[in-house]
Amino acid sequence: MKWSLIIELSKALMFARIKQTAVAAVGVMFSITMFVALLGFMNGLNTMLDGLVLNRTPHIRFYNEIKPNPNQPIDQTLEFSESLNIIRSIKPSTSRLAIHDAEKIIQTLQADPRVLGVSPKISSQVFFNVGTIDLTGIVNGIDVEKEAQLFAFTDYITSGDYSELAQTNTIILGKGAADRMLADVGDVIQVTTAQGNRIQLKVVGYYQSGLGDFDNSNSFASLATVQKMLGESPSYVTDIQVKLKDLDLAPDMAKEMEQIFGIDADDIQTVNAQFETGTQIRTLISYAVGITLLVVSGFGIYNILNMMIYEKLDTIAILKAIGFNSTDVNRIFITIALSIGLIGGAVGLILGFLACLGIDQVPFETDALPTINTFPVDYNPKYYLIGGSFSLITTYLAGFFPARKASSVDPVDIIRGK
Repeated sequence: MKWSLIIELSKALMFARIKQTAVAAVGVMFSITMFVALLGFMNGLNTMLDGLVLNRTPHIRFYNEIKPNPNQPIDQTLEFSESLNIIRSIKPSTSRLAIHDAEKIIQTLQADPRVLGVSPKISSQVFFNVGTIDLTGIVNGIDVEKEAQLFAFTDYITSGDYSELAQTNTIILGKGAADRMLADVGDVIQVTTAQGNRIQLKVVGYYQSGLGDFDNSNSFASLATVQKMLGESPSYVTDIQVKLKDLDLAPDMAKEMEQIFGIDADDIQTVNAQFETGTQIRTLISYAVGITLLVVSGFGIYNILNMMIYEKLDTIAILKAIGFNSTDVNRIFITIALSIGLIGGAVGLILGFLACLGIDQVPFETDALPTINTFPVDYNPKYYLIGGSFSLITTYLAGFFPARKASSVDPVDIIRGK
């Protein structure tokens, strides 16, 4: 039978039950709208939360860890060399925090095609001298331009100008630390290192990442300032931060480079495994809720088509009596189901996009996240592709069983019953 005739008959049956058809289409439309809006919002939120960690965390961090010497004297003696020796209260060995030959390591990493960028860093515990009170904190010595390029440093500067950090004897305070010291931009604060060195630093800005504990203790200065503060040479570096072109390469590359350079290495996936698990669970819940909505709308279409078949048994019998076979009748009802899914799905995708635009305009201002002004939304096209595909799949399945039932109707039994 010609498809043009099948489509014409499908249209006639749909318009004959226009209210029920409209209800089914609205069900699909609502499901797709909520599916797109929910995934867009939840994944936008996940992206924002991931950014709080990923933006300021290197994919691989190289450093020297302070740990006990594994080669204890008792293990070196011939008498006990083959024995199981248990030693308690081992003190950490005297070792330097500085990375030996850091400049050559950085050059080697920069030449690696897997590496996007490398940034040296110095972490130093200090005391902020506020009158007679000393507040503990950490001053991070950074390469200002590299930090801005690789770790979105400028996105978290809420006051002041980050470029002034390139000058010596300047500091950008974490917002929590600045509030505790009542230090304004332009003020001069006094800092004492763990070695007893004292230095005065000018506050040129505030840093606020959105992580309260981090902002309460961390501050930033240039590499030269921290090296001067510690009384170290210009080659002194305690951390080497690496950003990769592919995040998934971090665990294997960290192990590889740890063996080559002979220093400790942490990769972002291992260090932040719990955070990544939380993101995956939130994403899974979003998909589960969205797909559930689509399945529920599919049951609605199934019920409506079932009722249509019962009410149109005479029509089905006549169609078969005049030459339509079971395949043609099956195609008619499948066409009806797919038409409902196509129309409802298309309108739902449009409304879902508009809903995302609406959510994106809702004000969301909090002191913990100064760089966020509205609710975050992800407009990834894959959500629209998944929603559109599921609308057609669920409506096809919802129409398949009623269509098969309609195609098996015996016209003789229907006409005899009448």
